[in-house]
Amino acid sequence: MTGLSIDRQKKKNKQGQTKADSPPLNIKEKLALKKEERQRKQKLTGLIIFAICVAILLGLPLSLLFDATIGAAVSLALILVVFSFSYPRMALWAFIIYVPFTGTIIYWLGGSPILQLSKDIFYLPALIALVLECRKKQLPIIVPKQLGTTLLLIFVFCVVCLLAVNLQRQFLPTCESVEGLTIFRDGRLRAIPCRESETFLQGLLGFKVLLGYVPLIFCTYYLIKDKPTLLFFGRLLVTLAIICCVLGLMQYWMLKTGRCVGTRGEVADLLFKASLEARCLVGGALVYSPEVNMIRLPGTFVSPWHWAWFLVSSAVICYASAFSEISQKWRLAALVGLTLVFINAVVSGQRLAFFAVPMIIGLMTILTGQIANLKRFLPIIFAATLLLAIGFSFLNPDFVQQRYDSAIARWQQAPPTAFIQEQFDFAIRNQGGILGRGLGVATSAARVFGDISFVETYHSKVLFELGYIGFALYMIFMTHLVYLAFRTYRSLKDPTLRGFAGSYWVLLLFVTYLPYWYALDTDPVGVYYWIFAGVIFKLPVIEKQEKEAKILAGETATKSSKKGLKFKRKGISLA
Repeated sequence: MTGLSIDRQKKKNKQGQTKADSPPLNIKEKLALKKEERQRKQKLTGLIIFAICVAILLGLPLSLLFDATIGAAVSLALILVVFSFSYPRMALWAFIIYVPFTGTIIYWLGGSPILQLSKDIFYLPALIALVLECRKKQLPIIVPKQLGTTLLLIFVFCVVCLLAVNLQRQFLPTCESVEGLTIFRDGRLRAIPCRESETFLQGLLGFKVLLGYVPLIFCTYYLIKDKPTLLFFGRLLVTLAIICCVLGLMQYWMLKTGRCVGTRGEVADLLFKASLEARCLVGGALVYSPEVNMIRLPGTFVSPWHWAWFLVSSAVICYASAFSEISQKWRLAALVGLTLVFINAVVSGQRLAFFAVPMIIGLMTILTGQIANLKRFLPIIFAATLLLAIGFSFLNPDFVQQRYDSAIARWQQAPPTAFIQEQFDFAIRNQGGILGRGLGVATSAARVFGDISFVETYHSKVLFELGYIGFALYMIFMTHLVYLAFRTYRSLKDPTLRGFAGSYWVLLLFVTYLPYWYALDTDPVGVYYWIFAGVIFKLPVIEKQEKEAKILAGETATKSSKKGLKFKRKGISLA
């Protein structure tokens, strides 16, 4: 009998024992279950009818007044909001699935800037519903509780900044309305103070980008109920990574074979600029100019930069499952995913992905202690190497060398250290006071509400917007989060849980202190960061559940054996 058939037989025996051990339901319990099932069906039917009626009442007039597309979009959004509020956990799963495909769906629907917020249709109603549920059940909302102080400090500072800086500037006249007008002040004529954008709306969006997804820690804490849910979570992310990477390779293949033109044949600077007109299969703007060795692919996201960060986070996801999964099948799937991530990091043309993917895998190997577990480490390394060799065999060796030479050349021409220093110097030179220059004024997503200052590294952006005090409070909060996550991860004893926690913690550490570009302003890292933190903080609870289940199973087995012994003794005495 093979090992697989033995495992299946054990699983069947275990299921049979569980069914045998569980007592049969009495009539009252059966009636209660039927009543509960009937109530669920009634609730679902009522929600469907309500959502359809509201969608028709609002969507039809909007279709007649403006456009059928607007009416349909509003109707669909309302239906999703209603269902997300009613089924918050299902909405969070939908949110996790939707995030990697946001860029593709946005441009399929026309590419409107407002669609950048489409993923929040799942997130915000689910968040509100879970908060109400926890208040009703008197469960903690801030998890872990120790994080509450530093979170409150940065939250209060951001609210003060929003009101004192952004809202105050909103009352200034627009620069167009006072163009050419001056006032006499301090002995000279000066231009009238004015605003070039909707500063308060920019501030709200900047606040949402900075702290809006922090509640995902709370949401994930109550989403991941037990170990099977954790394994499902890891497997779902691995599946999403594989699907997106396959689509990314298909995009590259279509560009290479000429099925998509890309930016071929453009002139001058257009050969080096990402263009929405060059979109291919999935995702947004891209560059594909092989005549000048210029490739920047967006995968399923809105830009190549987002795709690069997705590959970095997917490397963490696949690595965690490759080492921590209990299923051999899913370990192999994770290795396949890791191989696809490596190949996409090469063909995408993004310098960040090319260097950061192997770097973060090396960090995880060292910091999580997997390198010390040679018996388990070497077979995985061998399998990963074999898969990489097979994967790269489909690529021209000269192409791989070109990608490497291009990345090194760009590093030498524009050293990241000089770029980071330049960004910090800009933020320091342009300080706007003790509260900074205002939330959102350097956030790329806020461009929809007017001009912004384009600061291209995350820490410099926070310093520019919040000033020295706000920057210090924010870094204290992030450092506190990383410290609490580390302490939680180190407290775990279960190897599976510890493996997941260690890998996720390395991503938190990497993103928190990496000064290059703005990962936390970028999907999916701006979402995954807080989700992974929530998973880490829930793992001690899951470990406790597993220990209690083992103790209970041991007690049940002991009682069963005692009953069997008594039965045998009775049989002997009767004979």
